[in-house]
Amino acid sequence: MVKRRKWLLGALALIMSTSLFFTGCETYKVASKTIQVNTFEGKKNPKYVFLFIGDGMALPQINSAEIYLANQKDNKSPSIQKLNFTQFPSQGMATTYAADTFITDSASAGTAIATGHKTNDGVINMDPAKKEKYTSMAELAKKKGMKVGVVSSVSIDHATPAVFYAHNESRNNYYDISLELSKSNFDYFAGGGLKQPTGKDKDKPDAYAEAEKNGYKVVKDKASFEKLDSKSGKVFAVSPKLDADKALPFAINKDKETITLADFTKKGIDLLENEKGFFMMVEGGKVDWAGHANDAASSIHETIDFDGAVKEAIDFYNKHPDDTLIVTTADHETGGFTIGFAGTGYSTFFKRIANQNISYDEFTKKVEEYKKAGHTPDNAKLEDLLPLIKEQYGLEAMDTAKYNELYKIASDEKNAGAKEAEEKIAMALSPKDLEDLMAALKQSMLDKKDRAADEQSKLLYGGYDPLTMALTHIMDHKAGIGFTTYSHTGIPVPVFAKGIGEEMFEGYYDNTDLFEKLTSIMGVS
Repeated sequence: MVKRRKWLLGALALIMSTSLFFTGCETYKVASKTIQVNTFEGKKNPKYVFLFIGDGMALPQINSAEIYLANQKDNKSPSIQKLNFTQFPSQGMATTYAADTFITDSASAGTAIATGHKTNDGVINMDPAKKEKYTSMAELAKKKGMKVGVVSSVSIDHATPAVFYAHNESRNNYYDISLELSKSNFDYFAGGGLKQPTGKDKDKPDAYAEAEKNGYKVVKDKASFEKLDSKSGKVFAVSPKLDADKALPFAINKDKETITLADFTKKGIDLLENEKGFFMMVEGGKVDWAGHANDAASSIHETIDFDGAVKEAIDFYNKHPDDTLIVTTADHETGGFTIGFAGTGYSTFFKRIANQNISYDEFTKKVEEYKKAGHTPDNAKLEDLLPLIKEQYGLEAMDTAKYNELYKIASDEKNAGAKEAEEKIAMALSPKDLEDLMAALKQSMLDKKDRAADEQSKLLYGGYDPLTMALTHIMDHKAGIGFTTYSHTGIPVPVFAKGIGEEMFEGYYDNTDLFEKLTSIMGVS
């Protein structure tokens, strides 16, 4: 009876302690050490704080990039090459749900991270009723006297960068958001441009000019960007190369003239470093865009590119280890990215991804050019585009004779070209592939409003160019990769930290806790 009572008391104590943890208790124990959940008890606040957000980048995107990097070598067994930020000493996980849904968007997730408050999808730094404005950690850092920078590979008025300086009932009010940028008094904005610099109807005062009126030096060319230094004052640096959505081109396209996210981060460090310190948020926004389009290759290259920006912060940390904190996380996962595809069973072939050297949006432009040349569903021929498909994706249509020839070589283990022949067979377009591509091509030759809108077509193409999506899915599947959606998912995201207060980011918590942790560590309120 006594033993039973002791057991019950012990169980009750365990339940109570667990309950306290999940209802806001200040500390919890991990591996015999007590970790402060949201209150920093260090003796010194960091002078320099970096927050990196990989938009749409959860563990599958990260792990796939690491597998890809390792598999560029001839490894005989499965291995990964860790990214810079996955080697940070402290790691945790954060939930991402919004006030109105388990599957968040970047506006509500960004608001949670930047302000510590849940809101509805689509809302920028306001409560769900759209009446109260929230204050971001960047605004608090500026109030403290720190310099502040906001960098993104997508348009700087997009949801994630916007939550650090703007307050608006809709993330789609790009012009109003851009005006808040110019009034923020932040020290450095960089990366993408503005989606609606003169308003939705192009009848408003130019937002770039408004920024200049408010003391910003606006630079839009590489030479001017490279000349920027600590004496340049407040800066708004826009990439000279932008896509139709005012974002940097995808990294996979390897445009040597592009100013990279790492370049913008490095320049930000040069401009922001000062005795009172700085806070800089850097977003890798196109991991998300690649996920929406189920483009695994582009997602991997964007994640690696994002990691290159983190490397700039690490280099700075190595010079100032006693004054710096770097936190890397994500706002949500995009695409339902899965390492594993039913058609390949337990096998993956990440090396095949290297055959793709173009992003989905750039290939779509080539399909549109073919259409503009007068091609219709009745006269379009897949044969016309097969050389381009082979060049950009490494996918080749083979006749029976060629296939049999390669198969014979691949079957002979003593033949020096056996491996190469085997890989060529693996990248061959099957009769089913060709059938799917031809059906997609016919849809691509129609105006968007005339394309099939049935449930099957939505699942196949997701609203993107049909031929491009058919090719993207073939590439994904050949690599052993799958996607479940063209939207976001509700899974938790990882958090990695290095520097002062790093231990506070261990454990499992909500994305709103990131605000509490970071502001406590920075000593701002």
